Amino acid sequence: MSFVEYGEYIQEGDIAIVFLGRESMFPVKAQHGTQTQTKYGVIRHSSDLIGKRFGSKVNCSKGGWVYVLHPTPELWTQNLPHRTQILYSTDISMITMMLELKPGSVVCESGTGSGSLSHAIIRTIAPTGHLYTVEFHEQRAEKAAEEFLEHKVAHLATVKNQDVCKEGFGVVGVADAVFLDIPSPWEAIGHAKAALKEEGGRMCSFSPCIEQVQRTCLAMDELGFKEISTLEVLLRVYDVRSVSLQLPDFGMETQVEGDPKETGTGQQATAICKSGVTPKDMAGHTGYLTFATKSLL
Repeated sequence: MSFVEYGEYIQEGDIAIVFLGRESMFPVKAQHGTQTQTKYGVIRHSSDLIGKRFGSKVNCSKGGWVYVLHPTPELWTQNLPHRTQILYSTDISMITMMLELKPGSVVCESGTGSGSLSHAIIRTIAPTGHLYTVEFHEQRAEKAAEEFLEHKVAHLATVKNQDVCKEGFGVVGVADAVFLDIPSPWEAIGHAKAALKEEGGRMCSFSPCIEQVQRTCLAMDELGFKEISTLEVLLRVYDVRSVSLQLPDFGMETQVEGDPKETGTGQQATAICKSGVTPKDMAGHTGYLTFATKSLL
């Protein structure tokens, strides 16, 4: 099993996602002799996981069942152990598109954090690209390196524990794209420019506050970056459901065939229709994404 290569069967040491429901799932590492407790009962790794196909339906000891799924960057984002605030798929999809990432791309990233974006970048640039990711916090850097090794993507990523604002990314003139998610990104713009290839490249900075964006844009402009733009991605989800709508009375007594079925009882008639309805609670602001292109001049 690898996060960038699909494996058909679960082997010892593999990460699998235990899917209990749409809002309930968690990762497990398959190991002989180990058991995992769920609300539906016990999952015995030796008999219920190892040797089974990814996507299998597994019966638990209390009569319930779960699915065991192959890990993907999207599922990992929803289930990873949080060491920091993370980026979610809405922002990640925009970042990978606007940075023009593709197989073979070389990317510099800071900071690594919990590795949510890192896994998505690695999957996008595999099998011949490389990610250089810098993390200021020593323990977080060590944990990220361990996870990349466990997920069998360590050959595609280099983790460095250093201050990107003072020491840079440790590489010069090799990156197709640079991503910054740090408190003061304007202090690292010079190092980002140095890491990008001479023929140019794209960079992105993620900041939760508009004051950070202002200072970052000024630094980009001073260092000659072009096509500077800032955007915010807000996801609006619609649930399709049946709703009851009142029908206006136009004084017509006949009903045209194919019209919605009326359910009136002497009062104003209503019709049952399918409609898209937004949920009461929606995710709001996460952060601002500032993109720029390194000038060739």
